[in-house]
Amino acid sequence: MFARPRDLADRMFAAPQPKTFTLPVEAARLKAREILGRFPQAGYMAVVENWRQLPDGQIEFTMRHLPAADR
Repeated sequence: MFARPRDLADRMFAAPQPKTFTLPVEAARLKAREILGRFPQAGYMAVVENWRQLPDGQIEFTMRHLPAADR
């Protein structure tokens, strides 16, 4: 557990920034699976933070790497 709120804030700030992708449906599925399928690297796990389908049919999604619980 964290000793102080500042410890948590420091840990969250050190996490990599989210990345947003805009791809056709099949390419978006492959990219998300590729990122999610990787073993957690350097104590982080990947999650799809949000996604939406655009009017042109493409998928826009944001991937974020969060600190793993076992870190």
